[in-house]
Amino acid sequence: MNAVLDNVAAAPAAASTKSAEKIALENNKLHKRLCRLVGQAIGDFNMIEDGDKVMVCLSGGKDSYALLDILMTLRERAPINFEIVAVNLDQKQPNFPDHILPAYLKELGIPFHIENQDTYSIVKRLIPEGKTTCSLCSRLRRGILYRVADELGCNKIALGHHRDDILETFFLNMFFGGKLKGMPAKLVSDDGKHMVIRPMAYVKEEDTERYAEVKGFPIIPCDLCGSQENLQRKQIKGLMRDWEKKFPGRVENIFSSLSTVVPSHLMDRDLFGFKDIKADGQANPLGDIAFDEEPCSTPTTVPGIIPLQQG
Repeated sequence: MNAVLDNVAAAPAAASTKSAEKIALENNKLHKRLCRLVGQAIGDFNMIEDGDKVMVCLSGGKDSYALLDILMTLRERAPINFEIVAVNLDQKQPNFPDHILPAYLKELGIPFHIENQDTYSIVKRLIPEGKTTCSLCSRLRRGILYRVADELGCNKIALGHHRDDILETFFLNMFFGGKLKGMPAKLVSDDGKHMVIRPMAYVKEEDTERYAEVKGFPIIPCDLCGSQENLQRKQIKGLMRDWEKKFPGRVENIFSSLSTVVPSHLMDRDLFGFKDIKADGQANPLGDIAFDEEPCSTPTTVPGIIPLQQG
């Protein structure tokens, strides 16, 4: 009888242990996936080279924390040597907890720099009450970070933008700016002096959200300035999440299209020499057929899209 009671009592403990093991396994798979995707992006775009000094811009949000964490892991495994220095710009927003990041970075034992600049007062003085402050704030922040990179001797500036950020920017430019333009994984800064990289270009936002929970990052809220969130970006984010739920794979297809561009089938005269092309009677194996098959004729390419009936 006692043995039976012991077995009954042990059952919940065994189930709890199994559940904990499953969670640990899933968390480990998440970490491996993030390392793989970040490493792939770095390799695809040659973002980090031997001898680089990388300035990781740390805002206190989930994405920049994840970027720093994964880069530190990859640095230990990489066949090349590169330095990392974490940089935070304290913009003197009201109620900003300025003790959190220094304490976190000291615990990590990584070099860091806190730049104190009161851009908050500048933005509040120049932007009317009720208007979004993000655009001006971003320009001020960018200029300061370029200067700090020079002062610290960093030749690469790493930002925590992920796949969803890139796609949201692409749609914002298309819908509201009238241009096909995204957020590149690697670019030369507008002053021509700095290389900006986005190592998390292949990472989904839902993965950084979960990773932040797993790691217990000390998240600092991004609404301290009181500015309203960019409503257009919020709408695009909602649209993409709705697509992902209803039509799994659609967002991934759109993202893939950003790296599979056919200039001859767009209408940018500067990108492709439409005026100069001529029919010379020679077959071109690299060219496209005159009348492409309708993309919607293959339902599996874009889940959720029903092909038009022929006839």
